[in-house]
Amino acid sequence: MPHTKELSRKNTRATEASIEGLGPFQPDLYSPYHVFTSEEWAHFRADTPLTLSADEVKRLRSLDDPIDLEEVRRIYLSLSRLLSAHVESSQLLFKQRDRFLSLTGSSKTPFVIGIAGSVAVGKSTTARILKELLARWPSSPKVDLVTTDGFLYPNAILQRENLMQRKGFPESYDIGALLRFLSEIKAGRPNVQAPCYSHLTYDVIPDRFTTIDRPDILIFEGINVLQSRDLPADGKVVPMVSDFFDFSIYIDADEKLIHKWYVDRFMKLRETAFRDPSSYFNRYAQVSTEDALQIAEGLWANINLKNLRQNILPTRPRADLILQKGNNHFIEKVALRKL
Repeated sequence: MPHTKELSRKNTRATEASIEGLGPFQPDLYSPYHVFTSEEWAHFRADTPLTLSADEVKRLRSLDDPIDLEEVRRIYLSLSRLLSAHVESSQLLFKQRDRFLSLTGSSKTPFVIGIAGSVAVGKSTTARILKELLARWPSSPKVDLVTTDGFLYPNAILQRENLMQRKGFPESYDIGALLRFLSEIKAGRPNVQAPCYSHLTYDVIPDRFTTIDRPDILIFEGINVLQSRDLPADGKVVPMVSDFFDFSIYIDADEKLIHKWYVDRFMKLRETAFRDPSSYFNRYAQVSTEDALQIAEGLWANINLKNLRQNILPTRPRADLILQKGNNHFIEKVALRKL
């Protein structure tokens, strides 16, 4: 019979193997996830109605994201059905807890969905598609979407602190403001303000806010929303952004694919949005194609790849659901955390 320590090492290796790259997930006994091919996942949509049109999907998708109506039918209808079950269960638990605590007059808190993943992996498209699908449930819930971009420190502060080359890294966000926002949302407070961000000027917009007024569902999207924090030695409470989530999704893809998608998107933006004279990146539209490609590769290698490896990818195992994309940007595997 194997030694206890040897068994422990084997179990640890099996667990790591089951998570790494959403590989074969063998042996399944040790994996915290149920893993499905996209075809298997599609069956779980049951009779969930498709409420989006092809034109709407085209409008909602981001640049270079080829998602179409069939992908919505294949992946997102099942996800919508799953989220519906989670929301209903959450509301039931809320009522049961109120009765247990003999509370009266308390209002339900929003169901918060966190969406994480690398730059250029398709988080924004997923968030927008989900928002539209969830808002069209028969119960007509109020669904809002907020991104973490507005919670970045303004460029003036990042420049002062020598953090412009680490924009998007955890330290570039105003974590206090992030936590206050989510705390007020979960407390059911009305008219909570989220700061706005401009991708044109690549900066937080001064004195401009989006008001979130007690939605039924809030989708909170950003690269580092599943980031953990160092634990204090004295055991004090150290809240994390994900503490406020009821369900979390990680959009995943092979590093080489994300690299390609990032560079391709950069080169397309160079021919479109970057040509706007008010764009922060307008200077990249003025250089040669070869120089622009070299700049894109440098931004990927020196900023985005480092952030992915150091901060984003390590949070993947914390997600409730992992959507893994393949070559064509379509989802090939779905991993759902076991209960």
